[in-house]
Amino acid sequence: MRKTSPWLWLSALLVCLFLYIPLAVVVVYSFNDSRLNAEWVGFTWHWYQVLLHDEEMLQAAANSIFIAICASLIATTLGTMAGIAIQRYKLRLLPVLTITPVAMPEILLGVSLLLFFIQVLHLTLGLLSVLIAHITFCIGFVAIVVRARLAGMDESIFEAARDLGATPWQTFRLITLPLIMPAVVAGALMSFTLSIDDFVITFFTAGVGVSTLPLQIYSMIKIAVTPEVNAVSTLLMLLTLGMIMLATRFDKSVLRGQG
Repeated sequence: MRKTSPWLWLSALLVCLFLYIPLAVVVVYSFNDSRLNAEWVGFTWHWYQVLLHDEEMLQAAANSIFIAICASLIATTLGTMAGIAIQRYKLRLLPVLTITPVAMPEILLGVSLLLFFIQVLHLTLGLLSVLIAHITFCIGFVAIVVRARLAGMDESIFEAARDLGATPWQTFRLITLPLIMPAVVAGALMSFTLSIDDFVITFFTAGVGVSTLPLQIYSMIKIAVTPEVNAVSTLLMLLTLGMIMLATRFDKSVLRGQG
């Protein structure tokens, strides 16, 4: 058995510390009994109680959850259809059109959508524009996951269903959908996670008077990084990590590229 180099363990440890120490500091200081984060004063639940009575923060949270749910549902439906089409029809242009929003820099996508909404659609920026923008960049992620699931399947299963007289709809409903359902759910959870904590695209497409959790946090830290900011960041972090863990546990085979 090959022995692992201690330098490899050390480098992995340093990377983990670099990634997770800042997150740990945010969580710890959300319980700090002080208005300033300069030093630790004592333990308190006060800042989480403040969040429960902060109407602006609650409204921003409600907007984020509403947009994330709607965007994940619509993007999952369209992304699943796109993933099936990419795998089935083998068109060169289709994967490019579907996956481009995933690879495109967020600031470029945000500016492009802003100009499209204002100059082409003449749409007033608000919750609807944010929802459309989130659906746009979430579709590609769902399509990638669904296509990865389909790529590892035996095509003879679907051919056998057609040979036995099943219509295309029956084949999809009784064969294809149950087999790809783990990938569909994983894509939905991923879309929800990406939507609820997106800042850059939301910043360009939200308009005046519309706020989400990331935008509200940004407006708060422009004044000062108080423990209340740490508290809401901790809750958002826990929600995001929870959704990611659900997505990975629900369909590990997609992440391994297996069917």
